[in-house]
Amino acid sequence: MRVLLAGATGAIGRPLIAALTERGHQVLALARRPESHGPLRDLGAEPVTADVMDRDGLLRAVRGLRADAVLHEATALKGVGRKLTADDPTNALRDKGTAHLLAAAEVVGAHRFLTQSLITGYGYFDHGDRPVTEDDPFGVATGSYADPVLAGCRATEEQVFAADIEGIALRYGLFYGPNAFSDMFAGLMRKRTPVLPVGGGGYASWIHVADAANATVAALENGRGGAAYNIVDDEPITWRQFVDAVAAAHHTPRALALPTWLIRLTVPYLACLMSDTSIRVSSERARRELNWAPVHRSVPAGLGLVAR
Repeated sequence: MRVLLAGATGAIGRPLIAALTERGHQVLALARRPESHGPLRDLGAEPVTADVMDRDGLLRAVRGLRADAVLHEATALKGVGRKLTADDPTNALRDKGTAHLLAAAEVVGAHRFLTQSLITGYGYFDHGDRPVTEDDPFGVATGSYADPVLAGCRATEEQVFAADIEGIALRYGLFYGPNAFSDMFAGLMRKRTPVLPVGGGGYASWIHVADAANATVAALENGRGGAAYNIVDDEPITWRQFVDAVAAAHHTPRALALPTWLIRLTVPYLACLMSDTSIRVSSERARRELNWAPVHRSVPAGLGLVAR
């Protein structure tokens, strides 16, 4: 297929271009800055200069192009402020950005649209020991500090499912691997001592960016229009286990354990994510319908600490 990719320069964008081209797909890679064109061409993509948040500019940039599918992987995590609000850059990309890309999909004649969603859309609370599936409630506000994240996930999914297109939502686990959360966390650990809740925090489900990229290609080829797919590895782990694995892989100091109330005072989103939330997610639907399974079965395996 010929694919229009938003978020081509992000943590999942680069391995996704490699995975797409390896399968014989052609990639039109959206990039805001011309200096990104060279690296994108080196990966095998054809750059298209456009800003997803500039609707008119985006539509001008894609006019005359043709694509079979649009992949929305655009985020702006580096632009996130200390306070989590509904107008955070990534939430804007999931709301208005999705609308702009759906308009672009119509211009280029795409019949498929895949959008990036998150397992945190299931809610920032303790989900217990039962694996969470795609049939569980999604995007329902709970009065949490992190409700804007749920609203962003809900906004992109609802728009894609309501559009006159084969819409698919990929509910990724937390990303780790090159240029993803584990690398960012390791960078913080080198500069200053990071924190986590006393007791190790709740469970979370993760996914290596290379496995996320392969799952996305599988969804492009085999996914069912109107479906959501959880994309996670085999072993949910606590935040203490994650931080210890990152420290061992990157040779950094371990994190400092602090009471949740103290973390909530200083970085409330981390308290919601690490302490209030405990979630073990099932990827059985993706395995069955997409014929996909993660190569890296756990975070320690993906970071090279144990055999896969």
